[in-house]
Amino acid sequence: MPHPVMTRAAGLDALASFLAGSGADYAATRNTDPGRDDAPTTSCLSPYLSRRLLTEEEVARAALSAFGERGADKFVSEVFWRTYFKGHLETHPETWARYRAGRDAARARLADEPGLHRTHDRAVAGETGLDGFDAWATQLVEQGFLHNHARMWFASIWIFTLRLPWELGAAFFLRHLLDGDPASNTLSWRWVAGLHTRGKPYLARRDNIREFTRGRHDPAGLNEDAASLAEEIPPREVPLAHADTAPDGPVALLLHLDDLAPETLPLGNARVTRVAGLLASDEEASDTVRAADAAAMADALARAAAHFGCPAEPMRDGWAGGLPVVTPWAPVGPSADALPAGCRRIRRAWDERAWPLSNRGYSRLRGAIPKVMAP
Repeated sequence: MPHPVMTRAAGLDALASFLAGSGADYAATRNTDPGRDDAPTTSCLSPYLSRRLLTEEEVARAALSAFGERGADKFVSEVFWRTYFKGHLETHPETWARYRAGRDAARARLADEPGLHRTHDRAVAGETGLDGFDAWATQLVEQGFLHNHARMWFASIWIFTLRLPWELGAAFFLRHLLDGDPASNTLSWRWVAGLHTRGKPYLARRDNIREFTRGRHDPAGLNEDAASLAEEIPPREVPLAHADTAPDGPVALLLHLDDLAPETLPLGNARVTRVAGLLASDEEASDTVRAADAAAMADALARAAAHFGCPAEPMRDGWAGGLPVVTPWAPVGPSADALPAGCRRIRRAWDERAWPLSNRGYSRLRGAIPKVMAP
């Protein structure tokens, strides 16, 4: 998969291509990883969804329109996994703090444990000798993308076969994935480890990898009988924070990398007269990811300037000119950490309906998808 062009127009083209092509076979083929040089079996829309150049709602509704309720069911369910992870991290923000603390502690171990250091370095360089795993490590660094099934296999081998700290693997992904975000990445790694669904790890199996890579990979020596990781006390749940409403009259709009669709924000009677962009990439993001973030932000600012008929520029001191600052809700992560004090954070109706149902397991939200998508 070549690096995607990070504009909304390119995202809409990719959505249209998926709906007109492989989308009809998504449910049957989605688990197959055809390899980096073959046509993808997934939508490859995630880099656009993670920055909301495309929103989950418009993508899910487009699939329903194209394939009908039965034909779109599996794809829509996968779109909702991203929404679920966002909502779950909002109600369990301690998970993100624990990940970062665990990552730092694991890095300290690398300095003290030469054997662990060697295993880690071979893993990220794709030099373990494990068929499949090494190819995925290389693809991740070079393309910034992996098929979802490959991500699961990779994470499982990292944790249970190589016995590396899961936090270091999550950091490796977050550094290179063009669609990486704190919620989906952190909670997916915890799910594989058996921490998110306690005691139920995902174990990569040789026959499964052989089948769903069409025989391209056949790794020997996997630990297929491992116990899940454990933590004494799971991250505690907190109430979902209340969103603000946009005030009537002139406002300044602050965009960030978690929501770059200013045309559809719930602004009510607010009148946007100034727009700025807060470019807060993850602190360890690769140059490729940073370039994608910058391109996506530039596209959003250009669209905002055209849509609202006002100046739009990177954020600088005094940019708001004393106006109330309104910003789309920034979920737990770099954008939320970087927001200036005093912003009025508004939340989309999609998130308002879905996130309160995301505080436990996915099945609760899965069962409510028709309600969330109701007009």
